[in-house]
Amino acid sequence: MKCANEQSLRYQVDKWLAPGSMPVRVRQFSRTRSDGRRYVCVEASQGQASRALFFFRHDDGHWCVYPAAPRQRNMRGEMLAA
Repeated sequence: MKCANEQSLRYQVDKWLAPGSMPVRVRQFSRTRSDGRRYVCVEASQGQASRALFFFRHDDGHWCVYPAAPRQRNMRGEMLAA
């Protein structure tokens, strides 16, 4: 089981962008069009060099640099809606 800190956005930004050595800012945040999951684009810059990463929130609450797998549709729910 992962530590709760390892699931936080702050931990992931520190891990991937090492902001202790350069300023970091949120460039963009919203929800995906397909399924409404949250994402954040974070940029670290130092002088002329900059780099940005997208972080995606998964159903279990943790943040990753890759999007979550698409949700499976519930056959029963689709039949009830019809």
